[in-house]
Amino acid sequence: MGSRASSLLREEDIEEIKKQTGFSHSQITRLYSRFHSLDKGENGALSREDFQRIPELAINPLGDRIINAFFPEGEDQVNFRGFMRTLAHFRPVEDNEKNKDPTSGEPLNSRTNKLFCNYHVQGPEKYQDDRQSGAGADPDPAS
Repeated sequence: MGSRASSLLREEDIEEIKKQTGFSHSQITRLYSRFHSLDKGENGALSREDFQRIPELAINPLGDRIINAFFPEGEDQVNFRGFMRTLAHFRPVEDNEKNKDPTSGEPLNSRTNKLFCNYHVQGPEKYQDDRQSGAGADPDPAS
């Protein structure tokens, strides 16, 4: 199945995904193969149920929130490009400069985009709780 899945991904698609996400050619083809192994409905998209079958996500206390990061509000499936865009947020920040296209916008794995992704995964209530409790505030220098 892995070789069949990778043969369906066109070279032009790989190049475009490389530019958008910063992943290497080999990483994209491996993730494409993984995407298709998770796609139990064989419809070219993953559902929440497909993600819930991943054992590491099933036991992760943040598993549901991580899964939700893959689905824009109102969507119940994610295609391969959406899958890759979400995964790109988790790439190390130090890879930005060597993959940065000066004509493109901020990389998906920039610190700013990581904060937005974290906010989406953690949920606004987490940040509201932190603000109310004073978490993250500078300690009072007078104490």
